[in-house]
Amino acid sequence: MRKTVLQIGGFAPEIQARIDAEFRCVGLADLEREPGLANEVGAILTRSNQEVPEDVVRRLPALEIIATCGVGYDLIPRALAAERGIVVANTPDVLNAAVAELCIGSLLALLRRLPQADRYVRAGAWKNANFALATSLAGKHVGIVGMGRIGKEIARRLETFGVALAYHGRTDQQLAWRYEPDLAALARDSAILIVVAPGGADTQHLIDARVLHALGPNGYLVNVARGTLVDEAALLAALEQGTIAGAALDVFDNEPDIDPRFFKLDNVLLTPHLGSATHETRAAMAQLMLDNVRSWFRSGRALTPVEPG
Repeated sequence: MRKTVLQIGGFAPEIQARIDAEFRCVGLADLEREPGLANEVGAILTRSNQEVPEDVVRRLPALEIIATCGVGYDLIPRALAAERGIVVANTPDVLNAAVAELCIGSLLALLRRLPQADRYVRAGAWKNANFALATSLAGKHVGIVGMGRIGKEIARRLETFGVALAYHGRTDQQLAWRYEPDLAALARDSAILIVVAPGGADTQHLIDARVLHALGPNGYLVNVARGTLVDEAALLAALEQGTIAGAALDVFDNEPDIDPRFFKLDNVLLTPHLGSATHETRAAMAQLMLDNVRSWFRSGRALTPVEPG
């Protein structure tokens, strides 16, 4: 008999077909229509940008594992899971390269104003005048906030551009790049500040008005982590007032229903949470998510469990 799993969030059709072929997949609406299903759910399959509500977890007495298709787990109630003996598993490493690529691509598009240049050509404006000069990446001082697996991937790629790198995090990892324990000092020393730290209560609004002011009117912010890491009201004010030069944002508060004030700004690049959004990466993430669930049901061990929180 196929195991019953609760799915929270949508997957690409090819991934959904694999889930449906192997498991009896139900949704939150199914639990409302047929309350008895809650007693059969042994696993939750979800995505890292979807909240797993505490009240849902409490309704599932047979729940053994929550497997997320993504590296972040800040939207999963880990304390409750630990209390109940429920394993939480994520998909580390398989998305590192894709997020690093998106980060570098977004940064280059921001500095060289590629979206604006594309619109300029399409509008026929090139016939009348050359496009305005933009900003180089080479030789810039770049600060990285959060030097985990993805942060290291970004740093290694940035080195090829001849930048000066420094990083801020909970600890000095004794890496090849300079460690800066003071986030505001890192921002002051950087022309570009890249945010790639984990989300959650400990990092909420880590990038606030003080840090943005330190980054300064010639500085750029890139966020490929979580919207919660940046004080969005302070960021919007900084972009509108020229406190910083610009930003490239892949994540937001209340996404996809983001603040419309962003749409009026020409100094911000907006992308719809594309960090891991390639065919190859999403397939690898889904494979690891399913392998975690399979391994748990077969052996009582997940392949990539998250530390209990």
